[in-house]
Amino acid sequence: MRIKVLICNCKGLCPSFKKSDMNTLPFDIESDLDVDYAVVHPQLCGMGGSRLIEDAFRSADDDCFVIVGACEPEAQLQLFRKMFCKTGFRPDHFLPVDIRGATNSEILERLSEQLRERALLSERSHG
Repeated sequence: MRIKVLICNCKGLCPSFKKSDMNTLPFDIESDLDVDYAVVHPQLCGMGGSRLIEDAFRSADDDCFVIVGACEPEAQLQLFRKMFCKTGFRPDHFLPVDIRGATNSEILERLSEQLRERALLSERSHG
């Protein structure tokens, strides 16, 4: 099983993301969780972010999950719903996580919780 983690920084301007350090967060995620990679994008709902999501979905096989740390999960589902159809990505392999107002440690816990709920957290993960 493979897991890709995409983090949105909301252009670095949203007060909801001020508690987190987006420069160190990908390293923290890759160090603590058993994932293929973690990346931060300034605006996943913008043009470049949509292309990143599309690439992540397109390159995913049936054994791949994409976890997105960003705004409210329902908003994420609405934003990326068309991308599921366009890429053929399985919606049940999309894991939206609300990371607003969280520190890096709290973000790691929220990501770990989502993975535990889906029984995707391996024994190798430290979370």
